[in-house]
Amino acid sequence: MSNKLADSTSPYLLQHAENPVEWYPWGPEALAVAKELDKPIFLSIGYAACHWCHVMAHESFEDPETAALMNKHFVSIKVDREERPDIDSLYMEAVVAMTGQGGWPMSVFLTPEGRPFYGGTYYPPTRRFNMPAFGEILRTIADKWSNDREGLLQVSDELTDRISAVPKLPPRDGDLDVRLFDQAAEVLFRSYDWTLGGWGQAPKFPQPMTIEFLLRRYAREKDKLALDMVTHALAAMAAGGIYDQLGGGFARYAVDDKWLVPHFEKMLYDNAQLARAYIQGWQVTGDPQLLKIAEETLAFMLREMRDPLGGFYSSYDADSEGEEGKYYVWSVDEIRQVIEDPQVADLVIAAYGATEEGNYEGHNILHRAASAGALAEQFSLDSADIEARLAIGRKALLEARAERVPPGLDNKVLTAWNGLTLIALAEAARASRNEEYLAAAQQLADFLLSSLVVDGRLLRSWRKGEARYTAYLEDHAALGLGLLALYQADFDPRWYREAKRQADEIVEAFTDPQGGFFDTRHDHEQLIARPKSIQDSPTPSGNTLAVTLLLKIGAYEGESRYIEPAESALRSMAKTAAQHPAAFAGWLNALDFAIGPQLQLAIAGSPADPNFKELSSRADTLFIPNLVVAGGEPGEEGQPMLMADRTLREGVPTAYLCQGFTCQLPTTKVDELSRQMDEALTPPA
Repeated sequence: MSNKLADSTSPYLLQHAENPVEWYPWGPEALAVAKELDKPIFLSIGYAACHWCHVMAHESFEDPETAALMNKHFVSIKVDREERPDIDSLYMEAVVAMTGQGGWPMSVFLTPEGRPFYGGTYYPPTRRFNMPAFGEILRTIADKWSNDREGLLQVSDELTDRISAVPKLPPRDGDLDVRLFDQAAEVLFRSYDWTLGGWGQAPKFPQPMTIEFLLRRYAREKDKLALDMVTHALAAMAAGGIYDQLGGGFARYAVDDKWLVPHFEKMLYDNAQLARAYIQGWQVTGDPQLLKIAEETLAFMLREMRDPLGGFYSSYDADSEGEEGKYYVWSVDEIRQVIEDPQVADLVIAAYGATEEGNYEGHNILHRAASAGALAEQFSLDSADIEARLAIGRKALLEARAERVPPGLDNKVLTAWNGLTLIALAEAARASRNEEYLAAAQQLADFLLSSLVVDGRLLRSWRKGEARYTAYLEDHAALGLGLLALYQADFDPRWYREAKRQADEIVEAFTDPQGGFFDTRHDHEQLIARPKSIQDSPTPSGNTLAVTLLLKIGAYEGESRYIEPAESALRSMAKTAAQHPAAFAGWLNALDFAIGPQLQLAIAGSPADPNFKELSSRADTLFIPNLVVAGGEPGEEGQPMLMADRTLREGVPTAYLCQGFTCQLPTTKVDELSRQMDEALTPPA
């Protein structure tokens, strides 16, 4: 018998629709029932790819005895954190305040009004891991609700007050100072793992926003140490087990410090951001290996995460057939059985570090253990032959792997994550001139604007033809940035108009008079507090994305109503970002754009004209992070203000390079445009 989750679009909620727990989705009905029955709420928050969410579900939520206890004493609510980041962020703050740490599954106990008074993450069915049993917690809280409610209510008042105080930004003090970048770079240098790559200890997460900051620093200062960190980190991740050596794409993080053992979830947002990081690294260094990793990652996304209508799915689970990582690991015998040529099999085994004893629970996580040069010496072959044979072996293993039971797929489409994907596809299309990426980006943008805009309002989540939930700040901002990236790839003014629309929506509906931006619209559902996320986690915070979008629209339009709220937020956050760069790298990247030098390039003419393409290619192939580009026929409707009064010289596409809307002489020559750009980007002596 299904519970009240059966009508959900979230795959995570649908996973629990047949539980004996009488689950409700978050909404007025659940809160009203809790008030009517005078029961506390048990709120469980997770997501479809979450391994420990599955564990707790199997151990507790599928257990009839535990379900009976929950049904008797609580109104139980399930939330997909990816669909409702507002609820997740509020109650995560409460859990961290109570326990000192957070995570998923998140388990929170609330009053019928939604005020938290107790919480944690995963709870086992019996006492272990120095943790109480879930059933014990249920009985204790039920008893306290009946016999010591005042104590619980006092805790809920204190926690709610704390949560309500979260959104305030630090006071604005001082100008936007380029010297803050020196401080941030020093922190990153001192915390960098020069042996194994990356920042921090196990578990070790990719840091695409940090990598972008260091690439920006190299572009600004020619700081070789910053570039060395980037190339070392990108190479280490690409060689590790965190990277799928057969199918491309990255897992969410490594549980060890050497990138070998991944937590096998594959998230759309990680792969979008990392594909972009490898593209940027290739633009700066010209290293073809970095382009290869970017292309393999994008190929994985296009092949396995793309809906036929053009949107991209959220994630792949860590588990297959109830075992984490089973889909991805190999024994030596399996490799030899799949690859018919024993010499190729030997080569693959050596290249990807497979052993009889294995490196993960008796099996092997494939990782690049030997370079082409070392293998060429070992097998008496040249490097090109090595790579050709390895490609044959990988293809055979990938085809065999496709016959296995795949991990679960969360096939909902989230606007913010698809906005990040749109950025990656559009920038990859510009940099590599790959028409497949451009076509995919155009289809994605059209899908988002048609399927996730309902009655003029942007929504958060879509699955199988149904869109739900009012969009959050990160949705508007990521979509806007994706559309700007696509506009700079094909110069269709529709994309620019819609990007500007997202910026207008942010200014009008999300602005906090105290500085920065709320995560929710001014007319959003009333929660116990209005959340405001400022820290960059695996994804940029909504504030980071909003500030970046407003600065870029400001660079196109020259209007203070976009620039001033963005710079005000940056003044509040700049010092904090410099002190903690790994947690606020997105802010540093926005700060770099705000400080400049900002360049605006307007190209008058038909984007289909070969001369136009030649001029625009000067901006496409290099990493010039503080450049915005506009283009199109003079007078074309919907173009940014940057295109106003731009005309062709002698009927030929003409480039206007500007800084702060002060422009150099127009030119029709690529060499002259290159000279102007080099001069503008060269810091004064």
